[in-house]
Amino acid sequence: MTDTIEDLPNLGPYIAKRLAEIGVRSADGLRAMGAVEAYARLKFQFGRGVTLNALWAMDAALSGIDWRHLTDE
Repeated sequence: MTDTIEDLPNLGPYIAKRLAEIGVRSADGLRAMGAVEAYARLKFQFGRGVTLNALWAMDAALSGIDWRHLTDE
């Protein structure tokens, strides 16, 4: 069974709803698209309503870590 977006760390209902609106409805879908592409699509669709925090949260979620533990790499 595929995990939901909310099953990933750092990602809650708000970002899950936004991701669903761009066609990403599962954790596997986000993994396949990647954090950078998902962020680019969110930014295109929702503009200033999407900040770099979303990118950091998705990147950390795909790495299975808390976003506060991301490094500059």
